[in-house]
Amino acid sequence: MFRHLPSLACAGLLALLLAGCATAPPRNPENICAIFEQHGGWHKAANKTREKWGVPVHVTMAMMYQESSFRHDARPPMRWFLFIPYGRASSAYGYAQAKDETWADYRRETGNDWADRDDFDDAMDFMGWYMSKTSRLNGISKWDAYGQYLNYHEGWGGYRRGSHLKKRWLLGVSRKVEARAQRYAGQYWGCKDKLNKGWF
Repeated sequence: MFRHLPSLACAGLLALLLAGCATAPPRNPENICAIFEQHGGWHKAANKTREKWGVPVHVTMAMMYQESSFRHDARPPMRWFLFIPYGRASSAYGYAQAKDETWADYRRETGNDWADRDDFDDAMDFMGWYMSKTSRLNGISKWDAYGQYLNYHEGWGGYRRGSHLKKRWLLGVSRKVEARAQRYAGQYWGCKDKLNKGWF
Protein backbone atom coordinates (compact mmCIF):
# COMPACT_ATOMS: atom_id res chain seq x y z
CA MET A 1 0.00 0.00 0.00
CA PHE A 2 2.82 2.40 0.90
CA ARG A 3 5.35 1.32 -1.69
CA HIS A 4 4.19 4.04 -4.14
CA LEU A 5 4.58 6.88 -1.62
CA PRO A 6 8.20 7.77 -2.57
CA SER A 7 7.30 8.08 -6.26
CA LEU A 8 4.20 10.12 -5.42
CA ALA A 9 6.27 12.38 -3.20
CA CYS A 10 8.80 12.87 -6.00
CA ALA A 11 6.03 13.68 -8.47
CA GLY A 12 4.56 16.22 -6.07
CA LEU A 13 7.95 17.81 -5.48
CA LEU A 14 8.55 18.02 -9.22
CA ALA A 15 5.18 19.71 -9.74
CA LEU A 16 5.99 22.27 -7.06
CA LEU A 17 9.40 22.97 -8.60
CA LEU A 18 7.91 23.45 -12.04
CA ALA A 19 5.24 25.77 -10.66
CA GLY A 20 7.97 27.76 -8.94
CA CYS A 21 9.75 28.18 -12.28
CA ALA A 22 6.69 29.68 -13.96
CA THR A 23 7.04 33.37 -14.73
CA ALA A 24 4.85 35.49 -12.48
CA PRO A 25 2.55 38.09 -14.06
CA PRO A 26 4.05 41.59 -14.01
CA ARG A 27 3.56 43.62 -10.85
CA ASN A 28 2.46 46.68 -12.85
CA PRO A 29 0.73 45.49 -16.04
CA GLU A 30 -0.58 48.98 -16.78
CA ASN A 31 2.90 50.24 -17.67
CA ILE A 32 4.78 48.56 -20.51
CA CYS A 33 8.12 49.94 -19.33
CA ALA A 34 7.59 48.42 -15.87
CA ILE A 35 6.62 45.10 -17.49
CA PHE A 36 9.82 44.95 -19.53
CA GLU A 37 11.92 46.19 -16.62
CA GLN A 38 10.65 43.26 -14.56
CA HIS A 39 10.83 40.73 -17.41
CA GLY A 40 13.72 41.63 -19.68
CA GLY A 41 13.31 38.44 -21.67
CA TRP A 42 9.80 39.49 -22.61
CA HIS A 43 11.16 42.63 -24.26
CA LYS A 44 13.57 40.55 -26.31
CA ALA A 45 10.72 38.25 -27.37
CA ALA A 46 8.47 41.18 -28.30
CA ASN A 47 11.27 42.78 -30.33
CA LYS A 48 12.00 39.49 -32.07
CA THR A 49 8.33 39.19 -33.00
CA ARG A 50 8.30 42.77 -34.29
CA GLU A 51 11.34 42.11 -36.49
CA LYS A 52 10.00 38.78 -37.78
CA TRP A 53 6.35 39.64 -38.40
CA GLY A 54 6.32 43.44 -38.56
CA VAL A 55 3.86 43.84 -35.68
CA PRO A 56 4.33 46.71 -33.22
CA VAL A 57 5.28 45.84 -29.67
CA HIS A 58 2.56 47.96 -28.05
CA VAL A 59 -0.23 46.25 -30.02
CA THR A 60 0.82 42.67 -29.29
CA MET A 61 1.29 43.47 -25.61
CA ALA A 62 -2.10 45.21 -25.35
CA MET A 63 -3.81 42.22 -26.94
CA MET A 64 -1.99 39.77 -24.68
CA TYR A 65 -2.99 41.80 -21.62
CA GLN A 66 -6.62 41.51 -22.67
CA GLU A 67 -6.40 37.81 -23.37
CA SER A 68 -4.59 36.51 -20.30
CA SER A 69 -3.45 39.38 -18.06
CA PHE A 70 0.00 37.90 -18.80
CA ARG A 71 -0.76 34.64 -16.97
CA HIS A 72 1.01 31.64 -18.52
CA ASP A 73 -1.71 29.16 -17.60
CA ALA A 74 -4.81 31.28 -18.29
CA ARG A 75 -7.89 29.47 -19.61
CA PRO A 76 -11.60 30.22 -19.91
CA PRO A 77 -13.64 29.69 -16.74
CA MET A 78 -15.23 26.32 -16.07
CA ARG A 79 -18.92 26.03 -16.95
CA TRP A 80 -21.26 24.60 -14.31
CA PHE A 81 -24.68 22.99 -14.24
CA LEU A 82 -25.90 23.37 -10.67
CA PHE A 83 -22.84 22.04 -8.81
CA ILE A 84 -21.45 19.91 -11.64
CA PRO A 85 -18.61 21.19 -13.86
CA TYR A 86 -19.03 20.22 -17.51
CA GLY A 87 -16.09 21.72 -19.34
CA ARG A 88 -14.81 25.08 -20.48
CA ALA A 89 -16.20 27.40 -23.13
CA SER A 90 -13.24 26.73 -25.44
CA SER A 91 -9.81 25.13 -25.60
CA ALA A 92 -8.07 28.53 -25.35
CA TYR A 93 -4.97 28.36 -23.18
CA GLY A 94 -1.85 30.27 -22.22
CA TYR A 95 -0.54 33.80 -22.64
CA ALA A 96 -2.20 34.26 -26.04
CA GLN A 97 -5.35 32.22 -25.29
CA ALA A 98 -4.74 30.24 -28.47
CA LYS A 99 -7.25 27.49 -29.24
CA ASP A 100 -6.13 23.94 -30.03
CA GLU A 101 -6.98 24.12 -33.74
CA THR A 102 -5.39 27.53 -34.35
CA TRP A 103 -2.28 26.56 -32.40
CA ALA A 104 -1.95 23.43 -34.53
CA ASP A 105 -2.22 25.57 -37.68
CA TYR A 106 0.48 27.89 -36.35
CA ARG A 107 2.86 25.04 -35.56
CA ARG A 108 2.29 23.44 -38.95
CA GLU A 109 2.71 26.66 -40.96
CA THR A 110 5.76 27.92 -39.07
CA GLY A 111 7.45 24.58 -38.39
CA ASN A 112 7.66 25.50 -34.71
CA ASP A 113 6.73 21.98 -33.62
CA TRP A 114 8.02 22.37 -30.07
CA ALA A 115 6.08 25.55 -29.32
CA ASP A 116 4.15 25.73 -26.04
CA ARG A 117 1.24 28.04 -25.30
CA ASP A 118 2.51 28.69 -21.78
CA ASP A 119 5.89 29.89 -23.09
CA PHE A 120 5.96 33.68 -23.55
CA ASP A 121 8.30 33.64 -26.55
CA ASP A 122 6.16 31.09 -28.39
CA ALA A 123 2.92 32.87 -27.50
CA MET A 124 4.32 36.17 -28.75
CA ASP A 125 5.46 34.55 -32.00
CA PHE A 126 2.00 33.04 -32.40
CA MET A 127 0.41 36.47 -32.06
CA GLY A 128 2.78 37.90 -34.64
CA TRP A 129 1.88 35.09 -37.05
CA TYR A 130 -1.84 35.61 -36.44
CA MET A 131 -1.71 39.39 -36.84
CA SER A 132 0.35 39.08 -40.00
CA LYS A 133 -2.26 36.75 -41.51
CA THR A 134 -5.02 39.14 -40.41
CA SER A 135 -3.29 41.88 -42.35
CA ARG A 136 -2.85 39.69 -45.41
CA LEU A 137 -6.30 38.04 -45.41
CA ASN A 138 -8.53 40.88 -44.24
CA GLY A 139 -6.48 43.98 -44.98
CA ILE A 140 -6.23 45.12 -41.35
CA SER A 141 -3.16 47.19 -40.56
CA LYS A 142 -0.80 45.60 -38.05
CA TRP A 143 -0.92 48.93 -36.19
CA ASP A 144 -4.74 48.83 -35.91
CA ALA A 145 -5.25 47.37 -32.43
CA TYR A 146 -9.03 47.66 -32.71
CA GLY A 147 -9.37 45.75 -35.97
CA GLN A 148 -6.66 43.28 -35.09
CA TYR A 149 -8.35 42.34 -31.83
CA LEU A 150 -11.73 41.86 -33.52
CA ASN A 151 -10.07 39.41 -35.94
CA TYR A 152 -8.22 37.72 -33.11
CA HIS A 153 -11.44 37.15 -31.20
CA GLU A 154 -13.78 36.25 -34.06
CA GLY A 155 -11.37 34.56 -36.44
CA TRP A 156 -10.68 35.67 -40.01
CA GLY A 157 -13.86 34.15 -41.42
CA GLY A 158 -16.04 35.43 -38.59
CA TYR A 159 -14.71 38.94 -39.09
CA ARG A 160 -15.41 38.81 -42.83
CA ARG A 161 -18.96 37.67 -42.09
CA GLY A 162 -19.39 40.60 -39.70
CA SER A 163 -20.00 38.46 -36.61
CA HIS A 164 -18.44 41.17 -34.44
CA LEU A 165 -21.09 43.68 -35.48
CA LYS A 166 -23.69 41.74 -33.48
CA LYS A 167 -21.61 41.86 -30.29
CA ARG A 168 -21.66 45.32 -28.76
CA TRP A 169 -19.74 44.06 -25.74
CA LEU A 170 -16.90 42.88 -28.03
CA LEU A 171 -16.74 46.24 -29.79
CA GLY A 172 -16.34 47.82 -26.36
CA VAL A 173 -13.59 45.40 -25.38
CA SER A 174 -11.79 46.10 -28.65
CA ARG A 175 -11.91 49.83 -27.90
CA LYS A 176 -10.31 49.07 -24.53
CA VAL A 177 -7.54 47.15 -26.28
CA GLU A 178 -7.06 50.08 -28.66
CA ALA A 179 -6.86 52.55 -25.76
CA ARG A 180 -4.37 50.37 -23.90
CA ALA A 181 -2.24 50.01 -27.02
CA GLN A 182 -2.14 53.79 -27.32
CA ARG A 183 -1.08 54.15 -23.67
CA TYR A 184 1.55 51.46 -24.11
CA ALA A 185 2.84 53.20 -27.24
CA GLY A 186 3.33 56.48 -25.37
CA GLN A 187 5.06 54.75 -22.48
CA TYR A 188 7.24 52.63 -24.75
CA TRP A 189 8.41 55.65 -26.70
CA GLY A 190 9.96 56.98 -23.52
CA CYS A 191 11.81 53.83 -22.47
CA LYS A 192 12.53 51.67 -25.52
CA ASP A 193 16.01 53.15 -26.11
CA LYS A 194 17.01 52.41 -22.51
CA LEU A 195 15.54 48.92 -22.78
CA ASN A 196 17.40 48.24 -26.01
CA LYS A 197 20.66 49.36 -24.44
CA GLY A 198 20.04 47.16 -21.41
CA TRP A 199 20.05 50.08 -18.95
CA PHE A 200 17.41 48.30 -16.86
